[in-house]
Amino acid sequence: MKPFEVYPLYPIEPVRGRGCYVIDEQGNAYLDLYGGNGAVSIGHCIPYYIEAIQHQVAQFGFYSNILENSLQTRFAQKLGQMSGYPTYSLFLCNSGSEANENALKLASHHTGNAKVLAFKGSFHGHTSGSVAVTDNPYIISPFSRTDHVHFVRMGDIEAVEKELAKGEYAAVIIEGIQGLSGVRMPGDDFMRQLRKVTKAHEVMLIVDEIQSGYGRTGKFFAHQFSGIRPDLITVGKGMGNGFPIGGVLISPDFTPVRGMLASTTGGNQLACAAAMAVLDVIERDKLIENADKVGTQAIEILSQMTGIIADVRGRGLMIGIDVNVSVPELRRKLLLDYCILTGGSGSSTIRILPPLCVTSQQMERFIRLLAAAIGS
Repeated sequence: MKPFEVYPLYPIEPVRGRGCYVIDEQGNAYLDLYGGNGAVSIGHCIPYYIEAIQHQVAQFGFYSNILENSLQTRFAQKLGQMSGYPTYSLFLCNSGSEANENALKLASHHTGNAKVLAFKGSFHGHTSGSVAVTDNPYIISPFSRTDHVHFVRMGDIEAVEKELAKGEYAAVIIEGIQGLSGVRMPGDDFMRQLRKVTKAHEVMLIVDEIQSGYGRTGKFFAHQFSGIRPDLITVGKGMGNGFPIGGVLISPDFTPVRGMLASTTGGNQLACAAAMAVLDVIERDKLIENADKVGTQAIEILSQMTGIIADVRGRGLMIGIDVNVSVPELRRKLLLDYCILTGGSGSSTIRILPPLCVTSQQMERFIRLLAAAIGS
């Protein structure tokens, strides 16, 4: 047996990590500005994080959700306090995609409706429900294709209101910032309008913060720049610094019913220890403030490079850089010639999603080498 070959792979295997670097068997250190699809939030092999996981697995690693787990309660309280949502409830699962599945299910239970409004350019995951609300026909199987989902252009509040007026919708789902489509921001005014119209039509607003949350933008959640409070917020990726965990932050308007949601391994003891350590490090090292400072500086520098950079978008350490050369070739050159890991979107956008501990010096080095790679 061999792995099912669905991933295009670069010819590099990291065997160690340190902060913002991954290191291969030959000792080559690569500056990681992609964070494993944005999942590495606090950095590679942070001692406090390692110790927390080691301690927990030595004590007790896992039991399912038929027994009490005080770690879930402690983690929920800490997450509520740090995120600004202390009155919300938390359902824990294993990934961001699973979080979106559960949010969609909750919205449908709560409203009694089946339809979901999503946005063009969106990405919400690869499981059946989450892929159905993703605007990418290439990854939607016939099994996941459904008439329950309708897509409109992000920013078109008139189209949103026209659909919601039909009275058929359970939810609107939107990313805090669209990641896979090239770091496309919905706009603060649009998010406020969206919150207003969903409330008017008693439709649940789900904000997918799986990639844009956990401090990446300089606030805990990207939607907090607009001042709104969604009904449901989904999280994953940076939540465990790469350890598999996801969750749904749930408004007090929802009433839990036994058996409504369930997960065998969701919120297990080891996952909670990893997630608690992430929050501790974010707080201790002021990583949200660092993301704001370092990201703002990088965006300002990139914005001035008009002869090399076609466009720059983003907030904090979620940055999309449009260039006038082939991005697949540019990313490969940055990796193999300059030892820098980056992400991409399509043929023209570089995506930057580094660990939140990245320094200004590391980002400035990347920008210099990016210019060199484009010019060579």
